[in-house]
This record gives sequence, C-alpha cells and structure tokens, in this order.
Amino acid sequence: MSDSGPIRVMLVDDHAVVRSGLMAFLMVFDDLEMVGEAGSGEEALAQVEKLRPEVILMDLVMSGIDGAETTRLIRQRYPDVQVVVLTSFPEEDLVTKALKAGAISYLLKNVSADELANAIRKAHAGRSTLAPEAAQALIHSTTQPPKPGHDLTDREREVLSLMAQGFNNVEIAENLIVSRSTVKFHVSNILSKLHAASRTEAVAIAMENGIIERP
Repeated sequence: MSDSGPIRVMLVDDHAVVRSGLMAFLMVFDDLEMVGEAGSGEEALAQVEKLRPEVILMDLVMSGIDGAETTRLIRQRYPDVQVVVLTSFPEEDLVTKALKAGAISYLLKNVSADELANAIRKAHAGRSTLAPEAAQALIHSTTQPPKPGHDLTDREREVLSLMAQGFNNVEIAENLIVSRSTVKFHVSNILSKLHAASRTEAVAIAMENGIIERP
C-alpha cells in the first residue's frame, strides 16, 4: 500500500455511539482518513473489499463473528491490512486469541486520542503497541506451565471420554474398532501425560481441567 497520503482507517464496533465517538476522536489528525465503519464482523468482511483500509480498529466482543475471528479472516484474505484491537477487556485469553489471529496491537478503550493515533501510525509501519494490561496478560500466559492434558491426541481424548463413562479396555476397543493392545497403549499414554496413578485419577484430573465433559 502507498505511503503517500493519509492512512486509511476503518472502525469495527457493534456500538454506533462508540464508532461515532472514535470518528470524532480521530478526524482531528490530518494524517488519518476515516474511510468507513462496520457494526459487525460480517459487515467488516464485506466492507474491507470495498473500502481497502490500511489499518482497522477492531472491537473484540461482538455478536455473530467475534473480533478475533474477523481479524483472522481479514488477515488471511488481506495480509497488508493491519488490525489494531480496541476493546474494554484485558483478559489473558482474549489477548492471546487476538494476537494469534493476527492483530498487530491490543489497546483498551480508555486510551487517549494521541495514543490511539500513534498506535495506528505504528501499525501502519508494521510496529506493535500493547496496552500495559495486555502486555502483562501476555507475559503471564507465556510463563504459566501448560495445562494438564494439553499434549493429549484426539484419539487419547476419545479414549479418556469413554473411560469417564465407565468403559473398560475391551468395551473401548469395541467402541473404537481397534485392538485391545492399542487401547492399553492409549490408556498408558493418558496416565503418563496426566501424571495419574490410576484410571479414576486420570478421569478426575481431566474433568477438573475441562479436558472432557462430565458424562
């Protein structure tokens, strides 16, 4: 995209009042051009093709397609478009989800007009801006030990789910149409990965950590 002329900015938020406030916020900056707005993820995807923004301010919590999924789809289709998340929520899972989806920056809605304008300029130049709360959440997520069961395979989760329903190895083998030795191998892996001494303990750990649903 051309570096000449103002940066083309689009707003995505499901609250019209927030969008109009942001428009007024940013229109005072000569190097930023508000090219359009969208009230949903679906509308944003349609508008990007038409408006060709360079930077998108993206709300996260919206009905329909949420902001993270909208970001992922936009970045997939238009890799030159940078997405700056602007939300009220600094929760760790939202921060990691948005950044994994391809957002370059994560800001909270209490940001000042100057800070927001600077974040847009930095995003346009390919540089990231993180609200202190978002940075803290990101550090916390990377320094936490992985949750129990994070390394279970899909098949091991299936076996674990059947174990939770009280199936023995023979019944699990029949249910999954595999050999008993294969089931035994999976059960052994499950106990090892969950650091469980027994099938009962493995099931308890799995339910406690949301790996499987309670039968």
